[in-house]
Amino acid sequence: MAKPQKAAETTSGEGGKRSGPHPIDVHVGSRVKLRRMILGMSQETLGKSLGLTFQQIQKYEKGVNRIGASRMYELSRLLEVPVQFFYDDYGDRPAAIGFAEGEPGERVMALVNSPEGVQLCRYFSEIKDPQVRKRVLDLVKSIAETEGVVPS
Repeated sequence: MAKPQKAAETTSGEGGKRSGPHPIDVHVGSRVKLRRMILGMSQETLGKSLGLTFQQIQKYEKGVNRIGASRMYELSRLLEVPVQFFYDDYGDRPAAIGFAEGEPGERVMALVNSPEGVQLCRYFSEIKDPQVRKRVLDLVKSIAETEGVVPS
């Protein structure tokens, strides 16, 4: 079995070396993680389907190891998304210059990319009764207002 390729050091704009994963590798890995979590699949299950260990999946999801083209194709098939899914939203957002807290859309994406956010969305979508859904939203809004997050 071929050894996964480590994300290479790249040069920065000023001629120096920048160590660590490339931002696109981190983004692709986070999209793999997001989709895996949406499906309720463990790293171990995904790894076994690919002939990998869960530690290798962790490295892919963190962007430490790059995902090759054939593996990307396998992932898209197993996670039931087009390959483009892994690149969606990369570089499409304008920089939030001057905003300490970031744009509202960035906060939403951070929530959706978190384990709790994925679970919240998944379970909320299972609630069929519109009145119950409204009560859940009212509860969450009330909690946020108590914490001073949402204007009254």
